[in-house]
Amino acid sequence: MRYQLLALDVDGTLLDPVGDLRPTVRQAVLAAQARGLKVVICTGRRFRTARAVAEELGLTGPLVVHNGALIKDFAFGATLHNSYLPPPVYQQGLALLSQVSTPLVYIDAFHEHIDILTCSLERAHPFQRAYLQATADHCRIDVNIDTLPLHGVVMLSIMADVTSLSAVRSRVEAALGPHARVNLLANSQKYQGHILEIIHPAASKWQALQQLAAQEGIAPEQIVAVGDDWNDLEMLRHAGLGIAMGNAPDGVQAVADHVTASNAEDGLVQALDRFVLNPQHS
Repeated sequence: MRYQLLALDVDGTLLDPVGDLRPTVRQAVLAAQARGLKVVICTGRRFRTARAVAEELGLTGPLVVHNGALIKDFAFGATLHNSYLPPPVYQQGLALLSQVSTPLVYIDAFHEHIDILTCSLERAHPFQRAYLQATADHCRIDVNIDTLPLHGVVMLSIMADVTSLSAVRSRVEAALGPHARVNLLANSQKYQGHILEIIHPAASKWQALQQLAAQEGIAPEQIVAVGDDWNDLEMLRHAGLGIAMGNAPDGVQAVADHVTASNAEDGLVQALDRFVLNPQHS
C-alpha cells in the first residue's frame, strides 16, 4: 500500500512533553514529505497556534483545527470549511457551562486578531486564568457573551481539573444530546488541567480530513493518521493506518493499528521510519 497523506496531531504527538518540536521529529516529517506524502496537521488547537507549528515544519497546505470545526488556509487564514455552533446550541451550552465556570467562546476572527471572548476571570478555574493570561493578546475579557457574537462561534469551553470536568461532561451530554459533540481532553503541555469543549456534532478531525483527502483524490486507506488523545480516536480507527502514541490512553491505543513509543521517546520518528520511510523493514 502506498500511503499518500499523513495526518498528524500536534500536542502529545508532534511535540514532546515540554511542548517543543524536536529536530528529529521535524526531519522525519520533512522526509515523509520528500517521499511524496501530503502532510496535514489535525489538531484541537486554534488556527493561530497551529499555524506556528506548521511554519516550523515548512507546511503550507490547509490545517484542520478546533478538532475539525474549521479547515483553514495556511497562507491567508481564510476559512475553507466551518462547522459553527448553531445559536440554540450556543445559548444552551453557554448556560450549562456557566453553572460551573466562566465559559470561553472561541470565534473565527483571525484577521481581527481575536480568538477568544469571555466575560470575567473571577469565577474561572486557576488553570483557565493562567491560560488566558498567556493568550491575552488574542482574547477579549469582560465582554457580553450572552448575545451570539457576530463572528462564527467555533467552540465553547472551560478549563479545570479532570475530576471536576468529568462530572460536568455527563450533564452537558445529557442536556445537548445529538445537537453537539462534547470532548474532554488534556490541555497542551504548556498549561495545566483538562478542557471540556462543546463543538458542532458533525465536527471531528476525521470528517474534516476526509473532506481534504477527497479533494485530492485520496482514499481513506491511503491515509496514515497519528495521534494521542480521544479526539484522535475516530481518525485512528478509520484511516488506512492508525498509529497511537505510547502516551495515549489505553482506549485510544486499543483502536489503533499500531502503537509506537511515547512523545518523550520520539515515537513519531519511530513510526514514520517503520511505515513510511523504510516500510520494507516493517
